[in-house]
Amino acid sequence: MPIDKFQKGMEKLKELTIPDENSPTGHMDIGEGFKDIAPDLTRIIVEFAFGDIYDRPGLDNKQKVLTTISALVAQGTPQIGMHVVTGLNVGLTPKEIVGCIVHLIPYVGFPRALNALKVAQEVFEKQGVIVDP
Repeated sequence: MPIDKFQKGMEKLKELTIPDENSPTGHMDIGEGFKDIAPDLTRIIVEFAFGDIYDRPGLDNKQKVLTTISALVAQGTPQIGMHVVTGLNVGLTPKEIVGCIVHLIPYVGFPRALNALKVAQEVFEKQGVIVDP
């Protein structure tokens, strides 16, 4: 019997996050704050982003998260921090995350890269992570 797509997505999320007392997906925002206006958003995010996309073969979790960080830096979106935390959870080093963001400068420009570095710096500080330059 095929596994339920939502369950499959939740299992993938559990590989990427550390649950806490408030959420089984820890730091990962999966749309819970929009239940009043978009009650099916969490299901869509979990099933599609994590059950379909993140669960695909071909890349390991580190590569997937680094790719996600790159896309978010390019877009300049506020979800960068959430995925920097995910990167640390799956074993990316702060040096790899910073290196990725700096590498993007010629492609996305200084403002987006500097904003992303600031977000990463804040995440590292909050997580108690030391960056060895």
